[in-house]
Amino acid sequence: MATYVLVHGSNQGGWIWQPVAKRLRAAGHQVYAPSLDGCGERKGQMRLGITTETQADEVAQLLFYEDLSDVVLVGTSYGGMVACRAAELMRERIGRVVFVDALTLFDGEKVADILPHSTSVADGVTLRPSPEDVATRLFADLDPKTRTWALERYTPHPIAFRFQPVKLDSFWSQQWKASVIWCRQAQNPGEAHQRRAADRLGAKWAELDTGHYPMLSMPTELAALLTA
Repeated sequence: MATYVLVHGSNQGGWIWQPVAKRLRAAGHQVYAPSLDGCGERKGQMRLGITTETQADEVAQLLFYEDLSDVVLVGTSYGGMVACRAAELMRERIGRVVFVDALTLFDGEKVADILPHSTSVADGVTLRPSPEDVATRLFADLDPKTRTWALERYTPHPIAFRFQPVKLDSFWSQQWKASVIWCRQAQNPGEAHQRRAADRLGAKWAELDTGHYPMLSMPTELAALLTA
């Protein structure tokens, strides 16, 4: 059986992985789905100074203190950036990296460079989309029950991730066993961005015909791809 560490995206928390985590655990796998600093149930810790690198260091320390090895490290959306940094910090503990409709920036790039337009509102510490934007755009393809459940849980995200250049000292120069999963109905980050990562990594490519949150819209299919 495998060990999975599932890294969520912006405005989320570990909660978003619940449907997939349940399926993986039912199959006998060990699963961790931490909420990153300032996110989800940790929203009360929000403050300046939370970056992709500080969040990635937390994930790396989770791998160390839980003494995890041969980890399948999965990142979705913004979590792709966190996964890249955590992987290079804990290279000896990583068996495979999987990017699920993920942002996979190269060293020195910013999210604002890749996705220049944002409907989220900035307050100097966080970025947060409006409830209407989340319901009608981000979570539009979810069934009503799941959409309501997710709307009750989304939170602001630390602002640095959008404007601060990502720091990746060695991830892209190393060899990885990798997979990239593109969600065809998702507008961002888009196929070209994910093809770039797959080509650079020599990764296995897969597609899901759904929006940006396949862990909620197609959890069975996503779990099957993660375990393939």
